[in-house]
Amino acid sequence: MKEKEKKEKNEKEEVKTDSGQEKEKETEKKGETPEKKADKKENEIEKLKAEIAEKDDKYLRLYAEFDNFRKRSNKEKADVYTNSKADIIKELLPVLDNFDRAAANSEADFDGYRKGIELIFSQFQQILDKYGVESFGETGETFDPSIHSAVMVTEDENLGENEIAEVFSKGYKLGDKILREAVVKVANS
Repeated sequence: MKEKEKKEKNEKEEVKTDSGQEKEKETEKKGETPEKKADKKENEIEKLKAEIAEKDDKYLRLYAEFDNFRKRSNKEKADVYTNSKADIIKELLPVLDNFDRAAANSEADFDGYRKGIELIFSQFQQILDKYGVESFGETGETFDPSIHSAVMVTEDENLGENEIAEVFSKGYKLGDKILREAVVKVANS
């Protein structure tokens, strides 16, 4: 039996070598020698390297473009902030000028001085209204700890529970944003 197995094994090996030789002959017939195969692979490698270099270049350009966009956005944001501050200050300068004039006018009587201050106050209030700033915290309103700051408490039968009895300084808000809480005295809390 062993001899039979050896014979079969030898026959299989011969078939394998024959088929390997046939393949070599076929490739030679096609004109592909091992050198041509190596050249073909080299060309393919070069092509892949060129593609990688192109992709790297695209990536670096995209990264640089994004970095420039980020820097430009930050600069624009800073410019908007600076310009908005400058716009508001420009609006306030005439109010400051009017205060300077009132302080420099030593010849005005009390009523004239008072009228000037009321005009300046009105001018300032118009600027706040223009920008949507609203005041709150009036006497008689209900105390709300989220927008009022109670610095004193008093007991008074004439006022309701948690009612604002006195306002020391008004509160201001811009839309929903509280700029300053109202400082108040609260009754019966």
